[in-house]
Amino acid sequence: MTKILIIGAGAVGSFYGAKLASVGVEMTIWCRSDYDFVKKNGIKIESYLGDFHFSPHKVVKNLDEIDEEFDYILIATKVLPSIDICGLLTNILQPKTKIILIQNGIHIENKIAQTFPKNELISAIAFIASSRKSVGVVNHQAYGKITIGTYNGRDSNALEFLANLWKKSGIEVEISDKILVERWKKLIWNGAFNPLSVILRGKNTKEILDNDLAMNLVKNIMKEICELAKADNCELPADVIEKNIIATQKMNPYKTSMLLDFEAGRQMEVEAILGNAVKFAQTKSISTPYLSTIYAILSNY
Repeated sequence: MTKILIIGAGAVGSFYGAKLASVGVEMTIWCRSDYDFVKKNGIKIESYLGDFHFSPHKVVKNLDEIDEEFDYILIATKVLPSIDICGLLTNILQPKTKIILIQNGIHIENKIAQTFPKNELISAIAFIASSRKSVGVVNHQAYGKITIGTYNGRDSNALEFLANLWKKSGIEVEISDKILVERWKKLIWNGAFNPLSVILRGKNTKEILDNDLAMNLVKNIMKEICELAKADNCELPADVIEKNIIATQKMNPYKTSMLLDFEAGRQMEVEAILGNAVKFAQTKSISTPYLSTIYAILSNY
């Protein structure tokens, strides 16, 4: 039986973990603040496709409780300076364990790949509208596709095996041999809507796009990200901005993850979504007035 450990049992980790559990994967989750509730009740997924329940095989409160080997460790935490992923993995990662990284941002894999060069690293980009509704309850509002690719050049069957598990559970999966390109594509949306939703005082996606000035900001931020992607040898399709805007207009009004974090007084993924892009621009001497401005503003929140 395939055994997977989830580090980061929030909305994204719980949803994709629950899907894997539905096809027979033995899921262990690391759960801190909600440990007692989840251990007793599991996690309810309220999905627009139909509600379902996730009862993990095991729930652990402390990673030092773990004394078994996993086929995969799925990391779905926020990308925050306060979360040391390499430190969390050090004492539980076994030589044959594959790491799955389902997180936002650009150039986020580097440190993990350098620290654990012998372990296969699978980078994953989730295209999903989901949020944690309450303790033990995840609200899945739209989408769910996931794109995965091997980050450190390993050529094993672990990637295909994982993809088939998710496909069997009903998830749309794309395997990409250009996973960095896919990360830049995701940043097109995240780099615009996430920060603007906070800076524009709590606006959802519809409210942003219904305002002409805000729409122009969205387009200009996306243009800068396209330029950075090209400088990173990841030229994006010519219609990528138009497609992102049209797709967002078709969505129900959506509060971004960054806005939800801000309203709840939690740390926001400013560095992963904005900081890494701005710092990359500086290494290439590329001017990014829009990205740099919103990065400066949010860095002081």
